Amino acid sequence: RSGNTPLDWAEMVDGYQEAALSSRLGIPMLFGVDAVHGHSNVFGTTIFPHNIGLGATRNPELVREIAEVTAREVYATGIRWNFAPCLCVARDERWGRTYESFGESPEIASMMTSYIEGLQGEDLSMPNAVLATAKHWVGDGGTTGGIDQGDAQISKEELFDIHIAPFEEAVRRGVGTVMPSYSSWNGEKLHGDEYLLTDVLRDQLGFAGFVISDWAAIDQLPGDYASDVRTAINAGVDMVMVPDEYRLFIDTLRSEVNAGNIKMERIDEAVARILQAKFDLGLFDHPFSDRTGLSDIGSDEHRAVARQAVQESLVLLENNGILPISKDTKEIVVAGQSADNIGFQTGGWTISWQGSGGETTLGTTILEGIEHAVGDKTKVTYDRRGDGPLTGDLGIVVVGEVPYAEGRGDSFNLQLRPSERTIVERVCNAMPCVVVLVSGRPLMVSDLIAEADAFVAAWLPGSEGAGVADVLFGDVDFTGRLPMTWPRSIDQVPMNIGDPVYDPLFAYGHGLTMFDE
Repeated sequence: RSGNTPLDWAEMVDGYQEAALSSRLGIPMLFGVDAVHGHSNVFGTTIFPHNIGLGATRNPELVREIAEVTAREVYATGIRWNFAPCLCVARDERWGRTYESFGESPEIASMMTSYIEGLQGEDLSMPNAVLATAKHWVGDGGTTGGIDQGDAQISKEELFDIHIAPFEEAVRRGVGTVMPSYSSWNGEKLHGDEYLLTDVLRDQLGFAGFVISDWAAIDQLPGDYASDVRTAINAGVDMVMVPDEYRLFIDTLRSEVNAGNIKMERIDEAVARILQAKFDLGLFDHPFSDRTGLSDIGSDEHRAVARQAVQESLVLLENNGILPISKDTKEIVVAGQSADNIGFQTGGWTISWQGSGGETTLGTTILEGIEHAVGDKTKVTYDRRGDGPLTGDLGIVVVGEVPYAEGRGDSFNLQLRPSERTIVERVCNAMPCVVVLVSGRPLMVSDLIAEADAFVAAWLPGSEGAGVADVLFGDVDFTGRLPMTWPRSIDQVPMNIGDPVYDPLFAYGHGLTMFDE
């Protein structure tokens, strides 16, 4: 927490800006950040559900409001550029970035490009406007086997109809930057694919902003470093993210230009696009942070938006009449590690890249939400492992995945940990029970669903766990619908709506209310 407050970030960014303005040309710096579900690197900010949960809401106006809140919190720390939204269309839940996708259909991702307008506002030079980034161009959700940074071995028709479609809508909405994917399309790395970066993105879609590479991504191109630089720039990358060897990059780029391997016109074109963004943002007139909004970061008003997002993201998969829970229930046993763990419910890309468990940031856990929701006469007992005296009138078991991000998150079994499955079995055998699954994707839980009296997909709800309790206890009804097909077993993966053989446990779009027969 020390060194990671909103004020610390504003001080850091302003320090970099001072250095940039003291350079020979005095051109202001444009600082970017991965604020992918709120300003999620910074302690105490408002953390929203990850995109897969937002996809379940089918509510683009709410997503626009989420982006506006995110922009206000990012802007207050002096940052004017966000590497979001992720418009990947996840077609295989074994992929470790599935939760960064709004769902398996381009329809949902296209709908949620409202996020771009929420970030950028009507005028980028106005207070609280932040430059958006559509990522990752293109097809990263369609790699064979769901392997991160893998190869999308798909036809041109499938690429355009499923994966390019949301980017077309993003360009229509005026997205300022586009980030290519680490992955490949039919064997060719996206960071070096001139056809997709220039012919399609610029000439066909009409994208007028600038292309920013992913973190050290050009290093993955085949060939030596000079070839990496030459290939990426000539293909259409305008700004290169070089986390370490930036002097080597600058020297290499200069040598390639001097050798005639990269035309000076291409450099001028890229520079013009970047400068245009800085002018549009008003950085030349107001380069330093406007800290008037620091006190609003993590405010009740902002958290209310996140809480609504949690409420609308929950998907009721099964209900045998147990929901809504009466607030006058005599004793409720809450079990499972995810019930009282802010780190687990916020997931990856929260404070740290891969995320972690524990009290990583400020917020309300699901258990705390339950404790605040019940009446004065209800006893709430928390049994984390479900191995205590199970004598309650009702059990709420909150289980799920531990935090992860790209790479580490790839999974080829999609099973709950054995200890988590044991908790469900113990509690649900002892009393009527509701299972709440905290995960970044559908998991293989057919047998556990059969044991529970109700089963809820809560995705990765973020900092406002009270939103889960709001729905469980009937203050708000379930409205979420599955943004992804839910398979019966791992043998069915990948399976998506429209497949010739389609026999899921729960179909794309499934979602009950508590008053369904």
